[in-house]
Amino acid sequence: MAKEDKIRSSFANKTWQEIKVKDSWQIFKIMSEFVDGFEKLAKIGPCVSIFGSARTKSEHKYYEMTVEISRLLADKGYGVISGGGPGIMEAANKGAYEAGGKSVGLNIELPFEQFHNKYIDRDKLLEFNYFFVRKVMFMKYSQGYIVMPGGFGTMDELFEAITLIQTGKIARFPIVLVGLEYWKGLFDWVENTMLGNAYIAEEDLKLFRLVDTAEEAVEHIFRFYDKYLLKPNF
Repeated sequence: MAKEDKIRSSFANKTWQEIKVKDSWQIFKIMSEFVDGFEKLAKIGPCVSIFGSARTKSEHKYYEMTVEISRLLADKGYGVISGGGPGIMEAANKGAYEAGGKSVGLNIELPFEQFHNKYIDRDKLLEFNYFFVRKVMFMKYSQGYIVMPGGFGTMDELFEAITLIQTGKIARFPIVLVGLEYWKGLFDWVENTMLGNAYIAEEDLKLFRLVDTAEEAVEHIFRFYDKYLLKPNF
């Protein structure tokens, strides 16, 4: 019933004045999230973002693999950024936290599953109301993306990153997908159907790497930055 009331209220008639006032205040809320995010994340230094399902249980192999990936990154001096919630996000923060590295959480309130996990450094927890502001923070301050199996939110982050790099809107950074059994079907389709119909170029397939172990995932990022300077992406 509450969901239906919310839908009905969104269609309720509003005057132009009401719309104008609401939109004006919304601009200030958006600006405040950008300012807070830029100020905090600019101080943290090089980080790698790790994405994946909030629904992954702690006993799952991908949870354990994510903890190991984060530990390896922290050992090399990289901070780890997650979406701040449970599942793979918790595993990402846990590995960094237990290794003594920087553990960052960009949390957003969701109706069913999102609450920030206990492994985020208290001074590195940011709360967001707007998905698009949060995604800008991921894009600007991540030196690499490690993408574990996940749902729609994971796909959203992955394909936005690929698109922005493909179109030259942000600098090239490494994107690593972990778990061949999970990703192979999707990227066989990308190669056979998208590339087969000339909707992407063959060069675009080099914008990401599919791997199957924690060591392969971090080594791809380490090798990339043996050649390139660590800096914000735009």
